Amino acid sequence: MSAIRYLQTEGRSFGFYALVAGLGVLILAALGGVYYMEHNGHWVSGMSNRIVWGMPHVFALFLIVAASGALNVASISSVFNKKAYKPLSRLSGLVALALLAGGLTVLVLDLGRPDRLIIAMTSYNFKSIFAWNIILYNGFFVIVAVYLWMMFERRMNKFSHKAGLAAFTWRLILTTGTGSIFGFLVSRQAYDAVIMAPMFVIMSFAFGLAFFVLVLMASYKWTERQLGDAIVDRLSNLLGVFVAAVIYFVAVYHLGNLYLAENTGVENFILFDGGIYTQLFWYGQIILGGLIPMALIYHPATKGNRSMLGLASVLIIIGGIIQLYVIIIGGQAYPMEMFPGKEILEGYGGIAQYTPSLPETVLGVSGIAVAVIAITFAVKLLPFLPESLADTNHKDCK
Repeated sequence: MSAIRYLQTEGRSFGFYALVAGLGVLILAALGGVYYMEHNGHWVSGMSNRIVWGMPHVFALFLIVAASGALNVASISSVFNKKAYKPLSRLSGLVALALLAGGLTVLVLDLGRPDRLIIAMTSYNFKSIFAWNIILYNGFFVIVAVYLWMMFERRMNKFSHKAGLAAFTWRLILTTGTGSIFGFLVSRQAYDAVIMAPMFVIMSFAFGLAFFVLVLMASYKWTERQLGDAIVDRLSNLLGVFVAAVIYFVAVYHLGNLYLAENTGVENFILFDGGIYTQLFWYGQIILGGLIPMALIYHPATKGNRSMLGLASVLIIIGGIIQLYVIIIGGQAYPMEMFPGKEILEGYGGIAQYTPSLPETVLGVSGIAVAVIAITFAVKLLPFLPESLADTNHKDCK
């Protein structure tokens, strides 16, 4: 492969300023929503003492999980020595950091008082998986930042393999820790499963790569740079494999729960008679976010079509958000078995109701806006994008 030349984007077009303005308006609207909820109390949101994790947490977890997967492209290059992915390594690291920043921004703004983050960062309960995740998030920022520095600094390029290996290992641990939040939460029947940890890892691969593909194609189209079919086809095939793997893990998770008599109730709730949660699971998560994207990626009529790949990536992201909604909200909506063998007539008995409010939904969506605006300014200020990814630059790459 010929020498890679990286260039910044000019960022002077009307489209650039329109994008920044649109994202800025969304972020300002989210800040207004935060003020409204903090001034009046969280009772104005859809959350309650039974649904304590709402839409902000759905988007925050999605972005955090996707951040780990977005680094996958750089890991394939540095750790597995696949030269075809090397030109994308810088952008991969940038997207990973931006997504994590967007997710943590949502979490911090939903704390009630953002200054409580200082307590979370200075007072650790090492028996809590939440405390461990704070360490993992901070470590991810540091390791990926060092990894990017070694890719940017020519004299440090020789250390990029070791830095990439460290980043690869850390992101696997990070996503495992995020999945373990649910896997080790034994009080909720919908969560208590060790398979949650590896399932979140493969979810991160699919969600992060879908977001990366959209950023890559949009960046090269809007800057009028060459993006060859060779690299796009590689990413498309990889994305299809990850989506299939997510469906496999979801199937194993639910089949395993159905085998256990104690989980029959919650499985019937999610899969068959859970109302909106059942509809979201089958129509949103499985069909819209899984089967349709796979068909768009692999069907002969749409395979190799970039518009269809972009549509598939968008559907995977929507399906991923729906999947986390079903896991997080649906898992809380199903009542806890506080007194085994007994029926609770009042209070915590029955299915909890939850309707997302506009302020909390806008806050969640703003996490994506924060990530995108960070990427937009970063590629303008620093050379993250190769000048060309034409097929001629990849004909000898494996």
